[in-house]
Amino acid sequence: MPSLNLAIARLINTGTNNFAIWVVKAPYPSGYVLHDCVWPVELTQVWQEWQQMFAGHSGLNISPGLQPGQVNPLSINLVSPPSGQTTGYTSRLMQYLGMNLWHWVFDGPILGSLERSRGMAMGQDTRLRFRLEIRDPDLIALPWEIMQREPGQPAMSLSPDLLFSRTTSEVEPLPYLRSDQALNILLVLGHDQNLQLEREAAILERTLASFSQVGSNSQAYAHCTVNTLLQPTPHKLIQELETKAYNVFFYAGHGLPGPDGGLFFLHPGMTLNGIELAQALTRSGLKLAVFNACWGAQPAAINHQAIPASSLAEVLIRHGVPAVLAMRDQIADHESYSFIQAFTEALRSRKPIDEAVAEARQELLTLYKFNQPAWTLPVLYLHPDFDGELIKSFEEGITELPETGIPHLNSQIPIACLRSLSPAGQTWFLRSGVTRIGRTKDNDIVIPEPSVSKRHAEILCRNTLTGTTSVRTYYLQDFSTYGTTWWLGPNGWQQILREEVPLQSGMQLKFGSSRGEIWQFVIEDT
Repeated sequence: MPSLNLAIARLINTGTNNFAIWVVKAPYPSGYVLHDCVWPVELTQVWQEWQQMFAGHSGLNISPGLQPGQVNPLSINLVSPPSGQTTGYTSRLMQYLGMNLWHWVFDGPILGSLERSRGMAMGQDTRLRFRLEIRDPDLIALPWEIMQREPGQPAMSLSPDLLFSRTTSEVEPLPYLRSDQALNILLVLGHDQNLQLEREAAILERTLASFSQVGSNSQAYAHCTVNTLLQPTPHKLIQELETKAYNVFFYAGHGLPGPDGGLFFLHPGMTLNGIELAQALTRSGLKLAVFNACWGAQPAAINHQAIPASSLAEVLIRHGVPAVLAMRDQIADHESYSFIQAFTEALRSRKPIDEAVAEARQELLTLYKFNQPAWTLPVLYLHPDFDGELIKSFEEGITELPETGIPHLNSQIPIACLRSLSPAGQTWFLRSGVTRIGRTKDNDIVIPEPSVSKRHAEILCRNTLTGTTSVRTYYLQDFSTYGTTWWLGPNGWQQILREEVPLQSGMQLKFGSSRGEIWQFVIEDT
């Protein structure tokens, strides 16, 4: 799936409100553009008005570059509410902030990169994966998920041709993550005087484990198991994570913002901060952490100034959790249950995490309306190396071949390999399913060159039936950061850019630099 990643950072030594917006990742080489801009006072006015109308918290009044009281109240008459009604005003305010954020971000060359990337995704009959990296802590609290280009158009996080998430580049590389066959959820209910824990646990277990689709389509749904811990001590929680295999961690309970990823009240008198929790989650190898707690996606603040890298979501991503879903503000119980059910159902139907979040967000908007904040509350962070695939697709689960190394010498199936044409070059035999090529050691074929991406390309082996004969065919798929995979054609070396090409025995390939090592794909008869 084509990806477009943007980063936003404040420029130092150039004035308080000067920012740079640039493309960190694009599906085509010329898409890497940069735009300098100034944060407008009007946008701060709209943001402060939006907080007064929609924010359920107190004490986190963070304004980009400006202290409260430095700007006048919003002077724009968005709508004149008839007979004291506020419905029209809240809708217009939601829309107005979304459009102001969109036009600030997608100005100049950034818009061209977005439009071309979207066009490439449409040409491949898929969606564009859009990830936003906010490097300035004062901007993290804003609801970037509501960005929309024009009135009447969907917000970016609701767009049918785009999958929206946040990310950060301040991370360590992930090991290779294989998708799973089922959801294995650890549900943790922490100490909260407002919760009836047994009742809450029963509701959440039923919400997580049930789904509405029945009948012939039910086979396409992945199996789901839920194990529940009520008010565990930190020791018991860590022991549970380290002794059993979970791929999803779900927390419901009381939380507070703090400089180390916030505080979680697990057991009466016992808390765990975000950094401590991150250590346990990353050691367990799970892929997704979900938090139904206040301010999980908000930074902590001192004197209305945000503390860098202090939100729970950022702390967990930076420590190596592949995906984190947290709430930007308070969320009502009924809204939370609606979101959890739609989200889990989408995951069980084998959709990637960002697509599942988009479907659940749409459910919140449908149930609780555009002019209410419910659909704006979930914030998804994805590690830049993670494609969001948690459960194997139904088709992949059926057709996937066993992964084997070198075929048996007595096998009648031809042996395929990738052979270096350099003197004393190495030969790698290909797997019967997917062979992964890249710079890091978690790949099947390791090419330790600086110009080779960590996850550079894949060779796929497919079995097709011709009459009564099974025929193996091979395809090369490029995943490199800059589209630096090459094959030797009739007109010389040609670039493979985010596409899948069939491989023929004898075809020559390059990975990384166009002046780099030449590899040859070979199919040998047994």
